[in-house]
Amino acid sequence: MDIDILYKDDYLLVVDKPEGLPIHMTQGMPHDADYLTKIIGKQLNCSVYNVHRLDAKTSGIVLLALSPEIAHELTLLFEQKKITKTYHAIVRENPGSGTFDNKVKNQGKRGSKNAVTHYKTLQTISTSICYKEFENISLSLVEVTPETGRWHQIRQHFAQGRFDIIGDNNHGDRMLNKIIAEKTGISRLLLHASSLQFEHPITKEVRTYTSELPVSFNQLLHSGLI
Repeated sequence: MDIDILYKDDYLLVVDKPEGLPIHMTQGMPHDADYLTKIIGKQLNCSVYNVHRLDAKTSGIVLLALSPEIAHELTLLFEQKKITKTYHAIVRENPGSGTFDNKVKNQGKRGSKNAVTHYKTLQTISTSICYKEFENISLSLVEVTPETGRWHQIRQHFAQGRFDIIGDNNHGDRMLNKIIAEKTGISRLLLHASSLQFEHPITKEVRTYTSELPVSFNQLLHSGLI
């Protein structure tokens, strides 16, 4: 497997991560499992360093460093909220536009942390899906800009509002996910990191990189299968 590299220089690189691939080795993974930094390291024959989170189930843009020093600089930019991340998701019903400013759970820990997620609805389609007390539910394409970077923040926030992200079986609506998968064959998490803007730590240029929506997004929105 080769990863699509959107940009590379002597200090960092920006890649387009496929859905289902972890960024780094995590507890419980087989020792020979594939993950992004391992694959990129072999592809480029060098060491690469992760500087921010992106769930294995989420596709899209990932920023990586080529040295521990640059990794530190980029990590500080994320911590100081000087890097803008934009996502797109397909969610249940129409959330409109607004901001989630609710606490979210920590991964594997007690308690919760403050989290802020801005969003706006770009497109809404009607479906013939009916289940439980719900009839002809709608699906919406939303643009999402997280202000903080908590564990599964976007997924948790939309689930809290009952605008579950399609394909999210951890926090979302499993029954709806099953129905959509049976009708369309789409079973992935429909969350995509579509844009990343940051100031290069060496050149000081402001750079923006984008990734097109995966085929499955357009298939669900335009196929007419539901």
